[in-house]
Amino acid sequence: MVLAPLLLLMAAAANQVAPAPAAPIPHRYNRVFISPMGEPFRPKGPQDDTLEDWFNQADLNHDGQLTVDEMQKDAERFFALLDVNHDGEIDPDEITRYETVVAPEISTAHLGFAGLGSDDGEGAAGRGHGKHHRGWSDDGADSAHQGGARYGLLDLPEPVISADTDFNRGVSLSEFRQAATQRFVALDVDHQGNLTLAVLETLKPPPPPTGNPPDKQPIALPESDAPPSGF
Repeated sequence: MVLAPLLLLMAAAANQVAPAPAAPIPHRYNRVFISPMGEPFRPKGPQDDTLEDWFNQADLNHDGQLTVDEMQKDAERFFALLDVNHDGEIDPDEITRYETVVAPEISTAHLGFAGLGSDDGEGAAGRGHGKHHRGWSDDGADSAHQGGARYGLLDLPEPVISADTDFNRGVSLSEFRQAATQRFVALDVDHQGNLTLAVLETLKPPPPPTGNPPDKQPIALPESDAPPSGF
């Protein structure tokens, strides 16, 4: 009979378990975020996602994907804000201004202009890209890391001076652009050639209601300091 197979198919479909809904994307509601290049984003309200604020600013064409070109342009914009005297370099006085006025959140009792060591014994200033991690604490800052690394996606205690690859205590525009490229590569964990907010939100999730932090999962980043092609 024609109806028998049809009835069997209908019964099988009725017994299928509905797929579980996708897990919600965690958000950084009501907490400070330090962008990969060091720009602070502070919440304007309890439902303000500061990582999303940075992403929307950097995503110039608003297509939901951040490219390396957009990351570099965002770095150039922030560089211009830090280069107060417009001489093409963020000099020591401007570094001090960044650490004390622009982003005082990165300052701690054990972190100063030269206090940029990392837990692997290699100075962050010589690397310029750090590691990304999943650490955090209930107040929005990650107590297991130092300076700006407590509020960002990368293990960079001082994101601006860590772009100083020639150790002259200043950061040129080309160094800042190079650091932007390296940090883009570090954040592109899926090797897609672009960054999405959904992926970035998973790199450092907010604390669960229990207040117990998840296991840290540091991931090594590219170590080459060679400038990308086209520079």
